[in-house]
Amino acid sequence: MKKIIECVPNFSEGRDKNVINAIAEAIRGTEGCTLLDVDSGQSTHRTVYTFVGDTETVIQGALAAARVARKKINMALHKGEHPRFGAMDVCPFIPVANVTMEECVEVSRQFAQLAAEELGVPFFLYEEAADQEYRRKLPDVRKGEYEALEDRLKDPRWKPDFGPAKFVPSWGATATGARMFLIAYNVNILGSANQAHRIALNLREAGRGSDQPGKLKDVKGMGWFVDEYNMAQVTVNLNNYHVTPIHLLFEEVKREAAQLNLAVAGSEIVGIVPLESLIMAAEYYIEKEGLFIYEEAHKVRLAVERLGLNSVAPFIPEDKIIEYIVAEPPEEPLASMSLRGFIEEISARTSAPGGGSASAAMAAIGTALGSMVAKLTQGVRKFESVEPQMQKSIPILHELTRALIPMIDADTSAFNEYMEGLRLPKGTEAEKKARLAKMQAGLKTAIQIPLATMRLGDTAWDTLCEVAKYGNPASKSDVQVGAKALETGIWGAYQNVLINMKDIKDETFKAETMAETMAIENRSRQMCAKVLDILESI
Repeated sequence: MKKIIECVPNFSEGRDKNVINAIAEAIRGTEGCTLLDVDSGQSTHRTVYTFVGDTETVIQGALAAARVARKKINMALHKGEHPRFGAMDVCPFIPVANVTMEECVEVSRQFAQLAAEELGVPFFLYEEAADQEYRRKLPDVRKGEYEALEDRLKDPRWKPDFGPAKFVPSWGATATGARMFLIAYNVNILGSANQAHRIALNLREAGRGSDQPGKLKDVKGMGWFVDEYNMAQVTVNLNNYHVTPIHLLFEEVKREAAQLNLAVAGSEIVGIVPLESLIMAAEYYIEKEGLFIYEEAHKVRLAVERLGLNSVAPFIPEDKIIEYIVAEPPEEPLASMSLRGFIEEISARTSAPGGGSASAAMAAIGTALGSMVAKLTQGVRKFESVEPQMQKSIPILHELTRALIPMIDADTSAFNEYMEGLRLPKGTEAEKKARLAKMQAGLKTAIQIPLATMRLGDTAWDTLCEVAKYGNPASKSDVQVGAKALETGIWGAYQNVLINMKDIKDETFKAETMAETMAIENRSRQMCAKVLDILESI
């Protein structure tokens, strides 16, 4: 899955539709960015945009939005209820998928530097990007708001991290940084607003004051009554769902409500959420209830049901989970073909797809057959005695099969970098050196793909032995074919490593890689024989 970063810039404009729409269009028009939400407030005179992109495109989306704000927003005329000190008041970057907090910090720094230089305005770093603790919290950075900014910029302690240390009346200043994903979450209470607020005070981190802190960290909350639902709610912001996850908040509300003889009637997520937060909830209930669930879609469904996320409105995963909203069909032209089409493509008068793609396909078929037999054994009454072995085996082989399938296409595209190097000019010594370096890097990339196939396949053997030993005996031949297919897939990938290795100049890389691949190939032959021996004894 690609890297996904969420950006939530807040602009000091909530009334002029032309400006609001112009900023939205700037984000929407940035290639690689997906605008998810635009939330404007008349009284706050503020609009919050939510969009996602990767580590490069998200910077461009934020820059495009800032450029519009620089032209169209004049902070000297701005009044609103929400705290603010800049046209683009705050611009946090949030890790969503396959991205670290450190990467988001670097993204925020790059954005601040580029925007400050181009727009000529001051930028402050806050939260995880802050270099000094006293600048970490947004309220501290924004203290005194726009009206105090001119004098504050004269204080050396508040010199901007990027941009001029001078007051720009039309802009003010911007705070940018990196933080965890904030989840807006409400739990429904069949009670009064006072009772819901009482629960919120017990749970939120601030509690009832410094002398009476709440139970849960990184939680802000209160209680209110929603007329349209005819229910009260404990409404919270989960500032870090790794510290206080959704399911923990829900279970604590249930516990507090029970002490007040109140019923909990489900919950709702306001806005969107990362997939991980729901998978965490599912894993909690799977462990708590001793369930056996391995498919992602079923885990999401379990989380939705246990948290009652359909209680006030339908929870549609494709509209609420970030990764599903921005999902694109995988670029797997070979793996997406019909079986006939794939075989015919291999037989065509072209060098790719070839043995590498075929090897990955065979390895995937090998683990898939093991997965099939385990699934056909699991849950059958007469095989209840081996249920633990099957429940352990199924997730491993299921995920390995999913991981091996992309290797079919990855192998075909593995030579792109090498071919790019081959086409480089070679007239001068410098050009020859650059060409050789590019070709060598390309060969290493080409080796890494079949090596990845080998590594994945290698992790299947112990589990395949378990399936051979405890699986449905009627499926004996399926496991036999699976073992031979996996062995052949690993052997084929090994041959692809060998053929590319002969031109590698890096002797250290060659020695280390050959030692690993030879060990995997040797173990593959031994483990295949072991699986077949187990089956022959049945």
